[in-house]
Amino acid sequence: MSKRLLEMCVQIVEAQASAGVMSTEEIEESLRRIYKVLQELDAVEEVGPGVEPVREVPKKLHPAKSAVLGKGPYESIGENSVVCLECGAQLRQITANHLKSHGMTPREYKKKWGFRLKDSLAAKAVSRSRSAAAKVRGIPENLKAYQERRRKKST
Repeated sequence: MSKRLLEMCVQIVEAQASAGVMSTEEIEESLRRIYKVLQELDAVEEVGPGVEPVREVPKKLHPAKSAVLGKGPYESIGENSVVCLECGAQLRQITANHLKSHGMTPREYKKKWGFRLKDSLAAKAVSRSRSAAAKVRGIPENLKAYQERRRKKST
């Protein structure tokens, strides 16, 4: 531990504590945060201006989720799985029941993470298999016929 940084950190926290009432936990947390910031500033000073220090991925972050973060939300939808951007779980489909565990609806999840509301939250393979099954049952043709009958009826 750099003694110079530690001394600066202690002085800053002492000034904060003298300005107002702080609990022991608040003082400890303040010491940790300020020391970390001072270390980052020291690293930037050593490397030179204009270069950002390398920051670690937070330990709490699930590996599957951290691989997707920083990219668009659509990167979470893979060929055989979808990564839940709330918890990092890999699923074949993000269901309303799964999202209840996060206290969200599918609509809220899509808005929060930037999906269009009409987008599916299923793996690409799942979407293709459903599409093929619908075609086998004749749903696209039946839908077109229904829409045509409805259009003729309304005019």
